[in-house]
Amino acid sequence: MEKQGVKIMATNREARHEYFVEEEFEAGIELSGTEVKSIRQGTLNLKDAWCGIKDGQLLLNQMHISPYDHGNRFNPDPRRVRRLLMHKREIMRLYGKVKQDGYSIIPLSVYLKGSLVKVKIGLCKGKKLYDKRQSAAEKDAKRQIERAMKERY
Repeated sequence: MEKQGVKIMATNREARHEYFVEEEFEAGIELSGTEVKSIRQGTLNLKDAWCGIKDGQLLLNQMHISPYDHGNRFNPDPRRVRRLLMHKREIMRLYGKVKQDGYSIIPLSVYLKGSLVKVKIGLCKGKKLYDKRQSAAEKDAKRQIERAMKERY
């Protein structure tokens, strides 16, 4: 049996700052050509990425995968729309939440699970400015407590 190691290739740090993550899901991603090789090199960016549902398909928009160095002239567009692979039932559940409750679907990370490329997506609700301030204050307080405990022992 092959060992199923997980290697994180990119994370969307801004997502946890801008949104409350209610639920997380794992999805496969449909890639073409040399995109997998490029991802293995770590040349991808999730900063402005977002997910949408169109015609019953979950699509990943604005994720940048740099063209592979040793590729040819048929390298795909770095910011093309990519399809995420999930069960239809899960996609329809997400669609209902997005339409009724005002949630967003945001990619949180891209990782390798064995030889497969997976995307962790989150069902997120946007933070208000005061929520962001509160999160920053909690983080700062936690950091100060850790520092005080470290100095004491």
